Amino acid sequence: MDELESGNSKSSQEHHQQEEHHINYVLLVSRQGKTRLAKWFTTMSPKEKTKIIKDVTQLVLSRRTKMCNFLEYKDTKVIYRRYASLFFITGIDPNDNELLTLEIIHRYVEVLDRYFGNVCELDLIFNFHRAYFILDELLIAGEMQESSKKTVLRVITQQDAMEEEEAKEEAKK
Repeated sequence: MDELESGNSKSSQEHHQQEEHHINYVLLVSRQGKTRLAKWFTTMSPKEKTKIIKDVTQLVLSRRTKMCNFLEYKDTKVIYRRYASLFFITGIDPNDNELLTLEIIHRYVEVLDRYFGNVCELDLIFNFHRAYFILDELLIAGEMQESSKKTVLRVITQQDAMEEEEAKEEAKK
């Protein structure tokens, strides 16, 4: 009986591990190869991060538009999607779901579009902190935290209102 129970719990643990979806990093890169946003969910040295950004950017930019949006890089999978002049690039574990990752990228772009009103590269350059805030509302530790676009936008709007209040109070001093 113990073997059966331990076998069930083991398969249950394996099933739970398969359901977890962990993004290692998110990069936003222009067509010219400029990094506009880099968010890391795994610990790496600055040297490793720089190498990954350089290598992955080069790999993605060299691909033709009709090619698959999934590619392998070392011991990870790179999932990317181009929106206008920006490439949204993620690195995931080899056993993670590529289509789910594409959906997460798309959800991020939808929230950025709603927040900025048709987001463009300049919005991300001049308001990069907002892009990070939005990403932080969607993902925590590389896992989807909030899937509701309305909830994310409401939280970001509340944060903007609080910052405005603080700025007004500072101006009065």
